[in-house]
Amino acid sequence: MHFTVITPSHRRRDLLPATIASVRASIADPLDFSFEHFIYQNGPDDGTAALLAEAAAQPYPPLRHWQHPSRQRPGFARNALSQHAPAGAWLLPLDDDDLLLQRTLYHYAAQIEAHPGRPWLVADFLRVDEHARYLPNEDYYAWQFDSPTAMLTAIFRAEHFIQGNVCYTKQLLDEVGGYDAELAMAEDLDLYVRFLLAGHLPVVCPHISHLHRFHAANTSQGVDAAKHNADLRVIYDKYAGRLRALGIAAPASQQCAGL
Repeated sequence: MHFTVITPSHRRRDLLPATIASVRASIADPLDFSFEHFIYQNGPDDGTAALLAEAAAQPYPPLRHWQHPSRQRPGFARNALSQHAPAGAWLLPLDDDDLLLQRTLYHYAAQIEAHPGRPWLVADFLRVDEHARYLPNEDYYAWQFDSPTAMLTAIFRAEHFIQGNVCYTKQLLDEVGGYDAELAMAEDLDLYVRFLLAGHLPVVCPHISHLHRFHAANTSQGVDAAKHNADLRVIYDKYAGRLRALGIAAPASQQCAGL
């Protein structure tokens, strides 16, 4: 079993070292799996290039990095990184300001072994502030659904959402066409909607995947109920025919649980 952690990065020289260290701290024992960390730096360099060169020179786990001089959208960067992952890899998206927990890969590996043939998994995550201090009453918890249609219904009712708390096969990503590289926001939720439309319900894992950091430069800052609903509408319109055929109505103006 092999995991590839994929991280787009834009001008996060101050926070990225902790993200890299969190992946490096992963422990597989007593399971047998390997892992690596891919980072796609994009936009004007703020010192990140030198940081990545130094990190890549360190011993296991392998860290590989690529650079683009102009800013690219997250979906474009994740697609670019996933292309370099080996066949059969499990992909784990991690933002450049978030922190992977030491046993996250272990717990995903255990769940993969327990659920053969299931191509994606979802876990819980915790929110912390810019100093990595825990934010009470801000936990994300994944819901268990009976079917992909039930989960899609909850998503477009703005009752449930998914962020970076997932792990999926490279094969599944390729089958659904990868991330939408043109979406400025919610490209991750758009991808997971396509996983569900393909008939794949995620395994709900009983562990915490990562610490999601809130800070002034976080792209999720300012995403209120109205903005989330607008993102849902964009996604719904892309797949309206297929969603209506499943009996799933267009999103109404309401707040998403957990936002």
